[in-house]
Amino acid sequence: MSTRGTVLVTGCSTGIGHDAAHGLARRGWRVLATCRKPEDCARLSAEGLESFPLDYACEDSLAAAMDEVMARTGGRLDALYNNGAFAIPGAVEDLPRGALREIFETNLFGVHDLTRRVIPLMRAQGHGRIVNCSSVLGLVPMKWRGAYVATKFALEGLTDVLRLEMRDTPIRVILLEPGPITSDFRLNARRGFDRWVDWQNSARAEEYRSTLVKRLHAAADATGPDRFELPASAVTARLVHALESPNPRPRYYITTPTWLMGGLRRLLPTRALDWVVARG
Repeated sequence: MSTRGTVLVTGCSTGIGHDAAHGLARRGWRVLATCRKPEDCARLSAEGLESFPLDYACEDSLAAAMDEVMARTGGRLDALYNNGAFAIPGAVEDLPRGALREIFETNLFGVHDLTRRVIPLMRAQGHGRIVNCSSVLGLVPMKWRGAYVATKFALEGLTDVLRLEMRDTPIRVILLEPGPITSDFRLNARRGFDRWVDWQNSARAEEYRSTLVKRLHAAADATGPDRFELPASAVTARLVHALESPNPRPRYYITTPTWLMGGLRRLLPTRALDWVVARG
């Protein structure tokens, strides 16, 4: 029996979403843990979670997922955690229009669509929390990450405006901003890169070969965490505060790189920040 309320969590198949779903369930939340693939939902159900499909990129899937939420809860939803996202690495000049369309459908448009669908429920019940998972790359840019950075910069702006607009309601809007977190994120990014980026015919083919391609392949074979990398539980800890604190912060920085880059963004002129970021 839920003691804290019901939360809808997206992108629960692995990593941050998987840890969040289990962590919140242990704290007494009723967790509706969604994934894009039905087979992942079946696995989560076997792990003891309530799970059903939700694909940000598909409006029919979002509508069906909301119907499922209504049927399971009677129209009550205390919190939404928009976590699902993916990356398509590559130099900006090599990203075709279709790649940007695909990543924005999931990382921004789907998040926006789902959020709009839950707000009426929260208005009707007189409370609610909407937590969007952004990134350190929603604060500062990084080479080879243009598509992902664009979606997260956009998510930051859209979330900030929504927070302002919800000030006259009992709905709280919150951003989580993790840096490097242990997950399959980079491994999954290889799929988008292989699908969309014709790097061998790029003017930057040698740069790809010596940097990005090498890093993407190394990610699949990595034996240890990156520098400053934290486990997914570090994000769940901040999520818990965002959901349960009577006065949650508008933003939660997670990992040293996020704190560092957030500070440098405020303090440094653009050229100096570019120099810092370019050095990696």
